[in-house]
Amino acid sequence: MPPVNHNRLRNELSDDLLRRLRLPPLPRLVRRRRLRHFHPLGHVCHKANYGDRPYADFRPTFDEAARNLNADAWADLFKLAGARYVVFVTKHHDGYCLWPTQVENPWRPGWHTKRDFVGELATAVRARGMRFGLYYSGGLDWTARPEPIANLGDMFACVPTERQYADYAAAQLRELIARYKPSVLWNDIAWPSKADVPQLFADYYAAVPDGVLNDRWFAEDAFFTSLRDPAARKSFNDMMKARIAASDGPQEGPVPPHCDFRTVEYGLGAIPKDKKWESCRGLGLAFGYNREERPSDYMTGPELIAMHRDVTGKGGNLLINVGPMADATIPNEQRAPLIALGKTLR
Repeated sequence: MPPVNHNRLRNELSDDLLRRLRLPPLPRLVRRRRLRHFHPLGHVCHKANYGDRPYADFRPTFDEAARNLNADAWADLFKLAGARYVVFVTKHHDGYCLWPTQVENPWRPGWHTKRDFVGELATAVRARGMRFGLYYSGGLDWTARPEPIANLGDMFACVPTERQYADYAAAQLRELIARYKPSVLWNDIAWPSKADVPQLFADYYAAVPDGVLNDRWFAEDAFFTSLRDPAARKSFNDMMKARIAASDGPQEGPVPPHCDFRTVEYGLGAIPKDKKWESCRGLGLAFGYNREERPSDYMTGPELIAMHRDVTGKGGNLLINVGPMADATIPNEQRAPLIALGKTLR
């Protein structure tokens, strides 16, 4: 890669790109509680519990436990909670696909389930009158780029901009669209190729005319690649820290070239103006199930009800993450507040 002109990078980042990446400061309580449970040195915990066992070795354990999934039971709970739509994680940052994809992973062949979890839940959700959407991690896939992530610069540098990954992700997304016709297409982090986005959107709307897209299709591949240079990454991180420190509160970035709704995560970021929006968060301190979380770390029924009233009262939707345990059951700490919310909505 040619040497990076750091002055040019700094000038470019000071304009539209930095405005797009403007982040609010973390509330003090959230920062303190998160760090207590999600220490960045996760490998220390892994080492203590599992030694040198690599991540891929956990696949048989996961597949065996996941045989217990009862999609109808999940859908019954979501309906009871008053949900109008359900967004299922098809592939998260580990790259493991929860449907029997025909698009082979170039770096880890066969890295997908044989059982069609996506299809089963789609059928169960739609049978109960709810819409079904799909989450896909297009911006991070650790089978393609497994580098550790400790800050925002690391994360963007980890977006796989290579053509092989861009083609792989686009083919998987088109497969998901054709197979499941999702009412919501919820991409995460970013997209690896700016040139591919317009046609992907056109293909989605052609297949699902009333479908909606979220706003996480940031696709500045040249910028992502430039941050693989350590000095450029440091300049970017230093600039972001300075901007966050100087911020007088949550600010809304400019509307992306296209989206149907904006997203606010864990209450961080200003409420979007003149655009449909959605607030997303987990019932605990983060997304997914964490066995180290205590009962007091979860939202109570009254807290969830109050949040729903606050978000909807300001014109937004509330997308609550439900994190099942390894045996595919949803713990009572998550079921209870969902059921309480549902009672107020009926």
